[in-house]
Amino acid sequence: MTSISSQTFTFEEFLNQYGDNPRYELIDGELRDMESTGPHETVAGNIAGRIFVEILRANLRWIIPKNCLIKPPAASATALRPDVIVLDEDKLNQEPFWQREPIICDGATIQLVVEVISTNWQDDYARKVEEYAFLGIPEYWIVDYRGLGGIAFIGKPKQPTFTIFQLMGDEYTQEQYRLGEIIRSPLLPNLELRLDDILPR
Repeated sequence: MTSISSQTFTFEEFLNQYGDNPRYELIDGELRDMESTGPHETVAGNIAGRIFVEILRANLRWIIPKNCLIKPPAASATALRPDVIVLDEDKLNQEPFWQREPIICDGATIQLVVEVISTNWQDDYARKVEEYAFLGIPEYWIVDYRGLGGIAFIGKPKQPTFTIFQLMGDEYTQEQYRLGEIIRSPLLPNLELRLDDILPR
């Protein structure tokens, strides 16, 4: 994600100009270009598909919307757009915007968010970890399929890394997985997934 404008936006201004454009999100008033590429979308689609199959198998009342914004209540000029988001369908009637716009304000509605790393990875590894934990989202996955993140986040040598953040109290603990390793999700314990399975061919 790259900041693309010196102009700052309120949430309402962002929504009016870019709310329907999946390429952009807003962080602290700054417009961010999500830098989507074909391989990036392939990884996000592969993950969403595997999660959806598991939702059906477990007979959960969860959905994966095609397009969705998160408006953190404590951040007035922020609109986050995860690559994949899993929502509890039973809680959507408590969302003030949902009937008009695909916007989520209450972290209790969100079961899982997934971010697929692009060249500007700092927001996903730092700011969003704090934001999603503050919202109380049970799991947050970072899929760094090209090993772009900083050494402090993915280790050395840099390599493709799948990180699962699990909420414990009000903070995340994390578990990292590399190529060839079976990924374990506490939220979806029967999900069979390896990083290898979701990479672009």
